[in-house]
Amino acid sequence: MKVLETASSVKTVTAKLWSQYDVLLADLDGVVYEGSAAIKGAPEAIRALQEQGLPIGYVTNNSSRKPEAIADQLAGFGVYCSPDDIIGSGKTGVDILKTLVPSGSKVLVVGGEGLRARVTEGGFQLATDSGDKPDAVIQGFAPDVSWRDLAEAAFSIQNGAKWVATNQDWTLPQEKGLAPGNGTLVSAVHTAVGQLPIVAGKPEPAIFRTAVEHFAAKKALFIGDRIDTDITGANRAEIDSVLVLTGVSTRKEVLGIKPEGRPTYIIGSMAELLKPYKVPRKTKRGYSCDGAEVELLENKVVVTIGDPKSLGALRAACAVIYGSELPIYALDVEAALYE
Repeated sequence: MKVLETASSVKTVTAKLWSQYDVLLADLDGVVYEGSAAIKGAPEAIRALQEQGLPIGYVTNNSSRKPEAIADQLAGFGVYCSPDDIIGSGKTGVDILKTLVPSGSKVLVVGGEGLRARVTEGGFQLATDSGDKPDAVIQGFAPDVSWRDLAEAAFSIQNGAKWVATNQDWTLPQEKGLAPGNGTLVSAVHTAVGQLPIVAGKPEPAIFRTAVEHFAAKKALFIGDRIDTDITGANRAEIDSVLVLTGVSTRKEVLGIKPEGRPTYIIGSMAELLKPYKVPRKTKRGYSCDGAEVELLENKVVVTIGDPKSLGALRAACAVIYGSELPIYALDVEAALYE
């Protein structure tokens, strides 16, 4: 975790998180909204950052809608952006298709209108089903994807079509809870065809690089709610990352994650981007942070001062665990830190 003060690296952050970066790249589902509802405090934080001059882009694995539709939804929350500032996995997926099949090839699209539009804009023909003998299949999420769509994709791939998936997110945050994501649909096709697709979206670094190039950024900061896609992907792209605990990943997950998925920062909501970030500080037997102190006593990770449920305790506990020579399965972590 880059933000922590360790024997090998020291990073001190006392100013607001964004002040050292020239663009903020944000995930959407679980960060800005859940389904059709805005996450509390997120639109206000984005507007405040925009007013202070920070460019903001949106990097999403959801390819079902056109950027214009997403921009309209954000405008409904009082957040305004250009559709060009929404970097979706559909665009990256079509860029990958261009390396696999010639321009004008037939492509079977499993997904929404946004993905179909990207494919035609990319110079390809839309195939109706496997009977059209498509040269490629591109698969993205849409709520109306059916068994028949998955079957036609499987038939096409078995007949030699190249296969690209926009993402492999297992879940999708909605107002009622977590719903199955595109990863579950990709898995169904994988089971039938016995091969894996080329993946365009997070955690693969290509989509992050597309976003950085779009903004001509020298030092980008990425904020997401998923360790497996958002944080791991930002790390692969060598971009500093913020894990916000308003979506999929939990306190327990961040405590136990391996190095490739560890975030630079941990916050509870986007509103905390506007406040000074409290960094864990080394103590005799552990770390302290924002009024909480966590120690490693033999193999026990315990909160000795402060509220175990606080963000300070979580950050300090991560510092202790990440800096320990013992693997997470050998540590006895106080349950109050993650329950």
